[in-house]
Amino acid sequence: MKGAAHVLNEALAFLLEVIALGFLAWWGWSAVEPVAGRIALAVAAPGATAVLWGLFAAPRARFAVPLPAVLAVKALVFGAAALALAGLGHPVAAVVFAVVAAANTALATADRRTAARRA
Repeated sequence: MKGAAHVLNEALAFLLEVIALGFLAWWGWSAVEPVAGRIALAVAAPGATAVLWGLFAAPRARFAVPLPAVLAVKALVFGAAALALAGLGHPVAAVVFAVVAAANTALATADRRTAARRA
C-alpha cells in the first residue's frame, strides 16, 4: 500500500485495538452482578489485554517475537473482543468486527512484508 491507503489502514488498526479494549471493558461490566466485581472485571479484562498487546503485538513491543507469535496475540485479542461482543447479545456486530479486524491485520502484515523487502 502507498501513502493515504497505508495511513488509513494503520489508523483503522489503532481504532480496532481501542474498540477491542472497549468491548472487553463492556463485557467485564456486564459479566457479574456485584458492583465491585463489575469494576474489577471492567478494568482487569482490557488492562490485561493492553499489557499483552504492549509486550508482544504493539509496533514498539517490549519483546520482539516472530511474526506468527504477533499474529497469534492479535488473533487472541480480536477474537476475545468479538466473543465478548457476541456474549453481550450482538453476534452480527461481533462477526463484522472479527472480519474487519482480520482483513485489517492481513493488509497490514502484507504491507509490512512488502516494505521490508524494499528496505
